[in-house]
Amino acid sequence: MVQTIKLPELIYQDLISITKELTSIARKPISNAMTMSLIIAVYHAHLKDPCARDAFRQKISTLDFMSPELFEKTWDTLPDKIKKNDST
Repeated sequence: MVQTIKLPELIYQDLISITKELTSIARKPISNAMTMSLIIAVYHAHLKDPCARDAFRQKISTLDFMSPELFEKTWDTLPDKIKKNDST
């Protein structure tokens, strides 16, 4: 069964870029779904290391996350706002 997800434009563009990089590295076609599968596999492999898992847990527990609803509304414009604030 294939499921569809909605991605913010910037995340989708990153996915496309990574897919192109992987296609170039592999010298054969890589789909967006294959790219996501590889990203998830790397995530799982990384977090199998107890030290990496603990470091990630500590880092993520201190981050101030926005709500999923706010993320959906603002993600595509948020990086631009951050860039503008960093340059001032």
